[in-house]
Amino acid sequence: MGGLASRGSAERFASYLDGLAGVIGHAARVGPLRDYCTGLLLPCERKSVEPIAAVTAPGRVGAQHQALLHFVAEGAWSDEAVLAKVRAMVLPAIERHGAIRVWIIDDTAFPKHGSHSVGVTHQYCGELGKQANCQAAVSLSIANSHASLPVAYRLYLPKSWAEDAQRRRKAGVPDDIVFKTKPKIALDQLTWACACGLPRGVVLMDSAYGTDAALRRGARELGLDYSAAVYARTLIEAGTGNKGRMTAEALALGLPRRAWQTITWRQGSAEPLRSRFARVRVHARGEGCTSSEPEEWLLIEWPKGEKAPTKYWLSTLPRTIAFDRLVDITMLRWRIERDYQDLKCEVGLGHFEGRGWRGFHHHATMCIAAYGFLIAERGAIPPSQARSASLLPQPALPAGWRPRGAATAA
Repeated sequence: MGGLASRGSAERFASYLDGLAGVIGHAARVGPLRDYCTGLLLPCERKSVEPIAAVTAPGRVGAQHQALLHFVAEGAWSDEAVLAKVRAMVLPAIERHGAIRVWIIDDTAFPKHGSHSVGVTHQYCGELGKQANCQAAVSLSIANSHASLPVAYRLYLPKSWAEDAQRRRKAGVPDDIVFKTKPKIALDQLTWACACGLPRGVVLMDSAYGTDAALRRGARELGLDYSAAVYARTLIEAGTGNKGRMTAEALALGLPRRAWQTITWRQGSAEPLRSRFARVRVHARGEGCTSSEPEEWLLIEWPKGEKAPTKYWLSTLPRTIAFDRLVDITMLRWRIERDYQDLKCEVGLGHFEGRGWRGFHHHATMCIAAYGFLIAERGAIPPSQARSASLLPQPALPAGWRPRGAATAA
């Protein structure tokens, strides 16, 4: 990026931070806010408090570390107010590329050692692809084909934490936080988003959420359409033909050859992405379902070369929707996977090393704020350059400085 573009980015970043400063509260928080967000966009190896202090104030690392630690771990500023300001500033940049099309429910996990970080427990960790000691946070993002932006983000607090008064007190868990399953947290986020009047989209869920009948029903009661991934063993009842109750896989395997169509849903990095799909009108049955479940689409993917179908979705999108549009909307969930990778790699979403509830959420809010600026700048940065490295020059680190835990640290 040339000098003029870099100066333009720096000026826009300064203006963006001015907007955030307007909702951060006490004037003493403005400096740490600016430095924390700046550090998240600089190309340092880790984006925890100590490395951020080193790159933003190399001449006074100790004092800066204390200031930033107090800001993120103890500062009594509102995550909700900052995220609302981020939405107000970033959403227009996203919508310049098209209307919001989907709301994406997801969770992300952060592997941890020990048992003191708030919410840590042995649970499934997507980053590792197995059960492991980790924290997990549930999020709701709004998206179109250009970008997604997290609008709600909350740590999942397991029962072992929610019912332990001593652990709650030590980690600063608010009194009103009680145990809720991840799907229940997601439904609360959907309810909040509807009440806020956010631009509506089709709710996309992976199978961890899509198989929860109460969550699907809650989305329908909010007037939201969804495409929810379910398992092959999910019980359904065909809408026509009096086939009776069966698994989604059994229905798929019994479909005639003419039911399958090859559909292209987007251009990949090397070639168009396409696969074989079929769709059938069904009623969901099984655990959590009622006798009045609506008729909806069962969308099935069976890629060529596979011995059996690989993916299934239940969708309340209209009966009249074009087949390729049903597939296109359902497959838009790829957007969150790409953007969560950027949130973790570009701005260090999982790098926070504190143990408390407030610090965990404050760090995530700052990461979302920094990422929001990257979204706004996305069109101005050449694809061949790392986004954060293109935006801001990196200050020199103190001679011989190493973060705690580094292999070469004293």
